[in-house]
Parts: sequence; structure tokens; C-alpha cells
Amino acid sequence: MIADSGLQTYLRQINEADLLSFEEEQQLAHDVRNAETAAESFRHGGMSLDERDEAERRASLARERMVRANLRLVVNIAKKYAKRGMPLADLINEGNLGLIRAVEGYDPDQNTRFSTYASWWIKQSIKRSLINGDKPVHIPAYMVELISRYRRATEEFKEREKRLPTTSELTHILDMPERKICHIQNAIKAVSITAGEAEEGHHGSFADSLPDPNVCPPEEAIPFECDTHRLIGLLGHLESREAQIVRYRYGLSGEGPYTLKQIGAKIGLTRERVRQIERDALKKLAYLYER
Repeated sequence: MIADSGLQTYLRQINEADLLSFEEEQQLAHDVRNAETAAESFRHGGMSLDERDEAERRASLARERMVRANLRLVVNIAKKYAKRGMPLADLINEGNLGLIRAVEGYDPDQNTRFSTYASWWIKQSIKRSLINGDKPVHIPAYMVELISRYRRATEEFKEREKRLPTTSELTHILDMPERKICHIQNAIKAVSITAGEAEEGHHGSFADSLPDPNVCPPEEAIPFECDTHRLIGLLGHLESREAQIVRYRYGLSGEGPYTLKQIGAKIGLTRERVRQIERDALKKLAYLYER
């Protein structure tokens, strides 16, 4: 991890790493993915121990090179969040975690630059750290974007009309269902309550600010109740088996949600194979969702 005192040294060091060409990214990404298939192949007797070890060695070197070549991307993104209450060094640390996750999930067959894919994971990691760093109520990263849009629209309306907008007016401004607007408002209230208690030294029962367990929380309601149509539409861009697994896994077809083992039993695949297909499908959905 980066200490504030060593930040300048760190920045100088990462500038020495060479950038990768598209062809180099593709080859390194294939090396990473080949290690996954090599492990599976070795378990089924399809390759020798030496061949598996060589594949894993190449994958390890590929991961390191991809990470090093993109550390400057993390810094550039982290700087955009530098005035939000967290030191730049910490933002870079969090962004690096997102970069590492991106290296593992990048699919070279999608024919996109790694930086395009990695930027999403880096931003999500940084946003999540900003939200969860000092708040007892943790708000999902996607909710931060919604809250930001909500507040910006509210301020613009207030400046223009000299009053606060109604929920109905916000549904038209933000092009969101009223239910989704209510979820955003509840999330803002939750953050405000806990922040106010911290500042004023309030010692009341924290349970008073927790949601009703009989009510679906925003982090579950938003993707599955408000964005259901969009998610189902995006499933049409997946291969049929990928879409089927996502539907079973998250209950989008009226059945489930099912475990990986249950899905494997239903469609005749191993649990590990279902996990791999689900991982690839979610990668594609994440990319499509941000387009």
C-alpha cells in the first residue's frame, strides 16, 4: 500500500512502466485465461503437471505486467475523486484493487481495449471506498451515481424554479419510476441520519434508523424492480446458455434464485463450469450496462 510520504516516489516509479499495445494486451489476457483452463485440464488428465505449472507461471507474469502498465490509469482516475474526503494515496490503493479485479475478468475475445474495461472496475472500487470508508450505513456504488444525479437535478430545479421539485417532477426530469426516486430518497435519509448522529454525538438507538426487515432494501429493489426490463433486454446480447444461467441465478425468469450446484443439475453442467459461464456473462452485462 502507498503511504502519503512515498506518493511522489510511487508516481515516478509507475511512469517508468511501458504501456501495452492492443496486441500485447490480448496476448497477456489469453495467458491469464489459459491458466484457468489449464487447471481444469490438469484435473481431468488433459495435461501434465509441468504444463500446468508453465501456464500458471505465464499467467502470473502476465497479470503483473498488465497491472504495472495500467497503474497510471488508476492515478488519473483517482485524481478525479481527490476532493471527496479521502487522501489521494488511499484512493489510488483502492483503485489498484479494482485494477487487479479487472485483470482477472478481462475477456480478450470482446475485442475492446483493456483500459476501457478496467476503468469501470477502478471507478467502482474507488466509489465504494468513498461511500463505505466512514459511514455505518454502507451504500452500494451504483446508488452513489443515482444519488449524485438526484442531487444535481434537485439543485438545478431549485435554482431555476426557486423551490424544491416534487417526486412526480423528478420522475420526469430523471426519467425514472417513482418507486426508484423513493428508494434514492430513502438512501439519502439513511446517510444523513447516521452522519448527523456522528456530528452531534447522538446516542439514541441505532435500530431506529435501520430499515424494516419486511421491506425490500434499496440495494435489492433497484436492480430487480426498477431495472428489470433493462436487464432482461441486455440478456438478449448474451449466448443462450449464458442468459439461461443468469436468469436461474438471480431469479429473473420467475424461478430461483438457484445455487450454482442446482443450476448445474438442471442444465447438465458441473458447478465449476456454471460458475465460469456466470462470471463471463456478468462481465459482458457490466460492459453493456455502462455503454
